[in-house]
Amino acid sequence: MAEDLEMQGSDAGNNRDSEGPNETSTKGSFHGDLILAKKYQPSLRRRKEYTLVQTLLLAYQSLGVVYGDIGTSPLYVLSSVRLDKPTEEDMIGILSLVFWTLTIIPLIKYVFIVLRADDHGEGGTFALYSYLCRHINFRSKLTIQSTRLESDATMSFYTQGSAIQSKTKQFIENSRAAQNLLTFVVLLGTSMVIGDGALTPATSVLSALAGIQTLSSKITTGYVVFMAVVILLALFLFQSCGTSKVGFSFSPIMFLWFAANVFIGIYNIVAYNPAVLRGLSPHYIFKFFGKQGKSGWEVLGAVFLCTTGGEAMFADLGHFNKRAIQLAFSFFVYPSLVLCYAGEVAFLSKHPDALTNAFYSSIPKTVYWPMFVLATLAATIASQSMISASFSIVKQSLALGCFPRVNIKQTSPKHAGQIYSPEINYILMIICIALVLRFKQGVEIGNAYGVAVIWVMIITTCLVTLVMLVIWDTKFPLILAFFIPFIFIEGAFMTSLLNKIPQGGWVPFAISGFFLVIMLSWTSGRSKKTSFDAERKLSLTEFTSVLSSNDLYRPPGICLFCTDLVNGIPPIVRHYIQSTNSLREITVIITIRTLPIKTVLAEERLDVGRLGIDGVYRCLIQFGYKDLQSLEEDDIVASIVAKLRDTAETEEEAEKLGKAMKKGVVFVAGRTILKSKESNGWLSHLVIDYLYRFLQKNCRSALTSLKIPPGKFLQVGMHYEI
Repeated sequence: MAEDLEMQGSDAGNNRDSEGPNETSTKGSFHGDLILAKKYQPSLRRRKEYTLVQTLLLAYQSLGVVYGDIGTSPLYVLSSVRLDKPTEEDMIGILSLVFWTLTIIPLIKYVFIVLRADDHGEGGTFALYSYLCRHINFRSKLTIQSTRLESDATMSFYTQGSAIQSKTKQFIENSRAAQNLLTFVVLLGTSMVIGDGALTPATSVLSALAGIQTLSSKITTGYVVFMAVVILLALFLFQSCGTSKVGFSFSPIMFLWFAANVFIGIYNIVAYNPAVLRGLSPHYIFKFFGKQGKSGWEVLGAVFLCTTGGEAMFADLGHFNKRAIQLAFSFFVYPSLVLCYAGEVAFLSKHPDALTNAFYSSIPKTVYWPMFVLATLAATIASQSMISASFSIVKQSLALGCFPRVNIKQTSPKHAGQIYSPEINYILMIICIALVLRFKQGVEIGNAYGVAVIWVMIITTCLVTLVMLVIWDTKFPLILAFFIPFIFIEGAFMTSLLNKIPQGGWVPFAISGFFLVIMLSWTSGRSKKTSFDAERKLSLTEFTSVLSSNDLYRPPGICLFCTDLVNGIPPIVRHYIQSTNSLREITVIITIRTLPIKTVLAEERLDVGRLGIDGVYRCLIQFGYKDLQSLEEDDIVASIVAKLRDTAETEEEAEKLGKAMKKGVVFVAGRTILKSKESNGWLSHLVIDYLYRFLQKNCRSALTSLKIPPGKFLQVGMHYEI
């Protein structure tokens, strides 16, 4: 192992946990209010009870955050349908398909079932994964590892594991292949959701602007593309200001959008064809497939687009509550969408030639321009919601250690969920604008969008089924009643959407592949690094022997060693002592640790204890995956010392800690360079020597959250050959 020592304030450490045998430590109890508790009080507390008025207000606010995407789906759903000379019966069959798709997937599946699988009010792919992590002991190297400690169960937001050891749970715990597969599926779903942050703006904005072409043949596609690029550039460049700057206008605009669609839908039904309401009967679905055959199956891909954005109800659950989201969709959004689609079909049943621009063609001429402006604003809101969702899921995946550390900025002092990541924002902007310039039509991008969403929904179905099996202990017939119908229906949509791969359906796989390679390379590299550290950590006996050396210099002050290891003494301590032949009189080994729970309360942030050696202590700085990991160096040192003094066994020890802090503090962290052994295969060399090393070199340090001044930061370089 080649090693070097260097003084600098750059990359160091990581917040990934590692496994290892427990070291004996004496844990002190929590006493008094710490500085951290005063300054870093998390906004997420125990479940709050809402009055009816508060719930209705939240339901109204959710219109501008949760339902922008699914609310603008009428812009492109029927326009994406491709049928040769459709008849009135065909159009009624399509309406029946749209109605029952909206009823079965967003309403029944998400509103009444999936929203129950929340993690203390948080939803989404990672919330489901963290929910499972607390009940299943993951041990494979690929999984997002979270070393379990006895103290975890005392956390306010920690849920105890199920006492019922189902066969499914035992199988997963005993099968590393199953654990790797589950982690891969979660990362795939995460990659798809991040990709939605680029696909949604491209689809919504292009579809909204395309309507202007119906006014004049002189307005070419080039003009539409140019306007779309300008709007998208402004949208992404505005992200650094935070959603709070425009959030106040989102809900009123979406309320007007839904209300306008209701009135126009009713007008079209009455004016053109009231008989289209027959399409609410599923009988017309069977008639449609009986007549169209394979062409009807191909239409399923376009019909599925009516559910895009439905997954946001679960992903954005943390911003509202279940009752508010259920009320908003069931009594306002769902009826509005049904009437809007029924109105479009009523118009198209008399004007089938207008199918390629169904939404704008069905709008009465007197309200065309107001609806065009409203549609453009609604499409922008839909884009904003998915971009913000991408920032949130990157933050969650970063906290759980499976995404390279990017810059996460808080854009609102009041709302922890309002964040911004410059790196992710510009990557999404480049992808989004490239899609618009490449395809130029909302329909082809819509094909790509549908493929991404169907896979997210299928993954959600599988994860919720797993929750039913190993956590809820649901009766097996009820599990089958959930899994079989939904996997069959979503599978049918998926097969139809895969048929769209040549027409743009390949795009989400390319985007997801890009992010998946990044996440898998990072996860694999961090896993190998932490495993290497765990195998070479110092035992208490070895450490005691090193400290007892007469040649070792013990200057006054405090030295804080930053490590990934939750248990044991990291090898960086051995290397530091060998290189400097010194160790400060007070040494604290700290680990920034992320638990698979949504938040850690401020009074539970620090867990400290002695390692059985005079002047040597252990400290865990613990966060939940929704917590913003931002701490001031002075405050964290003061908090650690205050906590240690509270747990001191003698007054002399407490006094020694106070004096050491006044003598000066230095942080020591490792800068590890991994190199794959020559005997390893080409894949290992590619992942470790190129992909992981590139990500490690260009990502942020985990210790940037501590805001340590460069003059107090010593970095120890270490080369590992693995």
